[in-house]
Amino acid sequence: MTSFLIAHLSDAHIGPLPEPRARELIGKRLTGYINWKRRDRIHDMDVLARLVADMRAHKPDHIMMTGDVLNIGLPAEFPLAAAWLRTLGDPHDVSFVPGNHDAYVRSAMPYLMRTFAPWTSPDGGHETTYPYLRVRGNIAFIGLSSGVPTPFFIASGKLGSPQRRAFKAMLIETKARGLMRVVMIHHPPFRTGASAGRGLSDVGAFERIISRHGAELIVHGHNHRASLTHLPTPQGRAPVVGVASASAVPGTPRHRAAYHLFKVTQGGEAGWRIEAHARGLLPGTREIGDLGPVNLAWPGLA
Repeated sequence: MTSFLIAHLSDAHIGPLPEPRARELIGKRLTGYINWKRRDRIHDMDVLARLVADMRAHKPDHIMMTGDVLNIGLPAEFPLAAAWLRTLGDPHDVSFVPGNHDAYVRSAMPYLMRTFAPWTSPDGGHETTYPYLRVRGNIAFIGLSSGVPTPFFIASGKLGSPQRRAFKAMLIETKARGLMRVVMIHHPPFRTGASAGRGLSDVGAFERIISRHGAELIVHGHNHRASLTHLPTPQGRAPVVGVASASAVPGTPRHRAAYHLFKVTQGGEAGWRIEAHARGLLPGTREIGDLGPVNLAWPGLA
């Protein structure tokens, strides 16, 4: 493989929200619906469409979408989510992991599993379980689900011990095959990644798995802002890259609509080289353009 181009976007929060029935607003959905009415202007669907068009014009070999396509998990939202995901590309070339808004309430979970199956099915076409593995070229895309139903005013995520055990085994197996391992998750998978009630509840266990078994790139969403941190691995430091909401209009430059491109090249004995670039909403406009390189600064990648 000479080079492989990967795109990453997250937190589309597509709208407009379908008008819910009264019985669908019982419980957590009621507060979520009220909250959405306050912030629906934050997420601009025209900007989102421009961003997707710009991304597709770069012809990425694979696209990663790390959750929160939906808003409050209404049954009527799921067909809209599937239709939007198809605008990104063929499901073979697009991998999805769910966020807390996709798994907003328990009654949404069966819809989530059925609707997103084309974008979460592992190689071989088996029924989706998490983590799932998709190998494209010499790259292993490992999808984790941190989206779980939570109580009122809580937006945290959790992997759980069965998923963590399978994740550990998957990292070991894909490393033995000489694959570059890209981990996709919605919630920021490091201890300082989110405030109380919004983070990954078993983040310490995730960090220990990475410290023992490694990964070459970890991507996430959830915070609606661009970020970069690192986790220690046996090979060095793994970059953990967060991306802004794909549809957000207001806010600081790190919060406005954007996506990331990762150009991966295999350097023989030198390992993998990853060059990252950001594209998104240009200041003072509604146009999508170049936001500059992202310096992953991981010794050993060059």
